[in-house]
Amino acid sequence: MPPSTTELPSVSELLTAAVSAVGGTERPGQVAMAEAVAKAIRTGDHLAVQAGTGTGKSLAYLVPALRHAVEREATVVVSTATIALQRQLVDRDLPRLEKALEKPLGRKPTFAILKGRRNYLCLNKLDSGMQDEPDDAALFDPFAISALGREITRLREWVSDTETGDRDELVPGVTEHAWRQVSVSSRECLGVNRCPIGTDCFAEKARAEAGRADLIITNHALLAIDALQGFQVLPEHDLVIVDEAHDLVDRVTSAATAELTSAAVAAAARRAGRVCDQELADRLLEAGDGFTLILEDLPAGRLDALPTPLAGALAVIRDAAYACLSGLGPDQRTGDVDVATARKLAQSQLDEVHDTAVRLLRAFETDEAHKRDVVWRTGDTGSGPPRPPALRAAPLAVAALLRERLFGQHTTILTSATLTLGGTFDSMARSWGLPAEQEGASAKTEGAATDKSIEGPKWTGLDVGSPFDHARSGILYVARHLPPPGRDGLPPSYLDELVELMEAAGGRTLGLFSSMRAAKQATEALRKRTDLPILCQGEDSTALLVRKFAEDPATCLFGTLSLWQGVDVPGPSLQLVVVDRIPFPRPDDPLASARQRAVEARGGNGFLSVAATHAALLLAQGTGRLLRSTQDRGVVAILDPRLATARYGGFLRASLPGYWATSDAEVVRAALRRLDAAS
Repeated sequence: MPPSTTELPSVSELLTAAVSAVGGTERPGQVAMAEAVAKAIRTGDHLAVQAGTGTGKSLAYLVPALRHAVEREATVVVSTATIALQRQLVDRDLPRLEKALEKPLGRKPTFAILKGRRNYLCLNKLDSGMQDEPDDAALFDPFAISALGREITRLREWVSDTETGDRDELVPGVTEHAWRQVSVSSRECLGVNRCPIGTDCFAEKARAEAGRADLIITNHALLAIDALQGFQVLPEHDLVIVDEAHDLVDRVTSAATAELTSAAVAAAARRAGRVCDQELADRLLEAGDGFTLILEDLPAGRLDALPTPLAGALAVIRDAAYACLSGLGPDQRTGDVDVATARKLAQSQLDEVHDTAVRLLRAFETDEAHKRDVVWRTGDTGSGPPRPPALRAAPLAVAALLRERLFGQHTTILTSATLTLGGTFDSMARSWGLPAEQEGASAKTEGAATDKSIEGPKWTGLDVGSPFDHARSGILYVARHLPPPGRDGLPPSYLDELVELMEAAGGRTLGLFSSMRAAKQATEALRKRTDLPILCQGEDSTALLVRKFAEDPATCLFGTLSLWQGVDVPGPSLQLVVVDRIPFPRPDDPLASARQRAVEARGGNGFLSVAATHAALLLAQGTGRLLRSTQDRGVVAILDPRLATARYGGFLRASLPGYWATSDAEVVRAALRRLDAAS
């Protein structure tokens, strides 16, 4: 459509109207960000914006984005990492903006939410009864089969109530196994023109609604799939806004990770047996049996070389899957929907098995410096029921993919509260595939020295600050006197320090631990030493634990990774955040260790580029739990003395807000007692 010929109000005028409508107050950082986003839209240059908690960054990008969409009759995509932010945008921010901007924009701006096809119930699959193959363990478990049947019955009843078929609207939810029985991936879908229920398809309705909207809310996973697939998943758009951009690389990596299991090979063989020569299917089944034996004997961890027996097993699987695919013959476009559905499901699973086997074999064809994938054999993590082993392949980097498929195609705005690590945007920029912003600053993170040669799209980095006065509102306490953390759990001195801090704070403590083992050890030990209530992640749903923690200021909450990024508790219930150790990736983490080695093979500093950057990002996210409103006060306590004593400590500290820093334990305990008394 042609762009609007009506002169629209400026971004600053629209922002004023929007802030007034939501009952907020304009902040300098919000205004600066909105103007920068508007400029990026005009020039086509990419923009990275660090906007601290409380800046109001959602309005700062939504207002110029909606203005652009209405003025140019274009579509804007906003991608988030978490469901919580997605819900905030869809349920709170955008409905208010619709009303606030309708008059100044000349019409009501529209928005829609779009997820991957797997998130929507498939009416054809539900109607045909073409269920997924059960897991081997479920084949002989009458209780599992009975529970599955009840869930599917409930899903059949839900169909008559739902207008969207969106899994997130089903409360309470169902297991992943049950949902797989009523959903399909893009590969498995018959297509709207061939499906007998295509005109009523929930996924197609969502996509059609998104195609008509000014602004589409989606997630990083679907954004990655849109970039990875050879076909378009998202409707045509000219602007992408990536919120929670600190999580983009991990989400894209996850979407680009492939897995091969014995169960997947067996399921593909069973599907193939229904639509092609049984002898071909049996050949694939036998190949899977051989793969099982070799996989069980293989130790868990990263594979630096491909063992000969495993190479042989993968080659046999590859060839057997290809033979089955060839045995399917050309698509006959039969009118029998059940036959077409069975064929499509078989083809999808065979393609996945074949392509993954090919990828695993190719991963070892180049030297360390030029490898594209890292391969590892999974092991039992010890939490939850044991899972059968799997072989996984993940990309060593997604920078080239993002540079070509995201920045090369669309003007992109990236924003988060934590994007500058070591004081610059460079670490994050390189991980996204953008060139370093400043050559001089690059020396602070030497790890990607060879990446200075990257010639990428033009971009600008902007830190609009935070409404919080960190130096007056928070203390950064590093327990310099403690010993460095060891491998045998929390030292007694760490537990002594922790209980003294908690008692001084009167509870109000969020304990962020590097492992679940450490969180449980601290919980068990300190419950014997203090009367303060202590909640531990895993004892109930995380959402319920956070709610209990927020409701009772005397309560403490201990946990691991999801709490580092997922807790928002403003007010006096949270005045002390304790971090047990610098959150470096585990030495046996296959992906992080492989990325570190790849950087070193190219002449860079793998530790700083990978491990220190990972730790800096998590530290910035974790310590960001302390101040959630301008009235909040408190202490961030780092028990790991290396933050003050190690050479890399300066890089990590430069990644944190400018809290007032001290290593004096008594000063900190006195401050916590004063806060407790005032609360």
